[in-house]
Amino acid sequence: MKKYFMRITAVVFIVIISIASSAAMSWPSEDASLLRNFGANDRGSPVLGMVFGGGTEVLAAETGEVIFTRKKNDPASRLPSPLGAWTAVDHSDGLISIYSRYAEATTGSHVEKQRPIAICGASGWSNREGFYFMLFDRRDRRWINPAMIITPVQETRAPQIFSVDLVNAQGQIMQSRNLNQGRYTIIVNAAGGTRMSGGIPSIPYAPQRIVCSINGAEVGALNFEAISARDGVSLVFRNGLVSAKQIYYHYPAYEAAEVFLTRGQVTLEVIVQDITGASRNVVNRLTVN
Repeated sequence: MKKYFMRITAVVFIVIISIASSAAMSWPSEDASLLRNFGANDRGSPVLGMVFGGGTEVLAAETGEVIFTRKKNDPASRLPSPLGAWTAVDHSDGLISIYSRYAEATTGSHVEKQRPIAICGASGWSNREGFYFMLFDRRDRRWINPAMIITPVQETRAPQIFSVDLVNAQGQIMQSRNLNQGRYTIIVNAAGGTRMSGGIPSIPYAPQRIVCSINGAEVGALNFEAISARDGVSLVFRNGLVSAKQIYYHYPAYEAAEVFLTRGQVTLEVIVQDITGASRNVVNRLTVN
């Protein structure tokens, strides 16, 4: 299983690098630190972009046309916006970049790649200086992980797996490796190992992929490449589209798989991968009665 996974990982990574090298966007800041990345568990909800702290200027990730701008204290609306001051840029291929929670916009109707688009600051639902960067594919109605097409990463460290828990049908976390036959949910608390900017994050970065296997057979593959939006509901891909509320319910961990365990000796393996293709695995041997 692990060797097969590594071969697939290598192929996927080569494809990602090929896309990035031909159409890579630029990092949206020269001096802000990445605090949260795409897919992170934010108290039970997914982070849909990259949260930056500090910095001076917000830079356009790619050339495009500004299709919407909202000022910090927009008098046109009496309702507070969670994004605060924000700007949306159309890149004419269905992809829209969104810059928000900054202090003030500094651009007109057109932006050039790596040129200032706003001043870092605090607005909307933000309690610290910085900004929020997102990518939305309006053709497929999904939020895209910026790490898939942004400037190549700068530094890599090994992914981390903090815990792997099994939860029974009654919602109890099983402390023993001797289990009764039945249905279980696999909850994984893990972090990707890639450090994609300067500075040390206050919260571990979300991984790129979590794969669970039972006795060598894959039972769950949770991907953080994109999060779809359907009728106001966020959906994450885990062997098909699954409600984000379900995946992110066990904060700060992720619901990586659901499995029915039958009697006998069971080997549970969990593999966590980051955007560079680096991975870490843990193996638990269980007895099911």
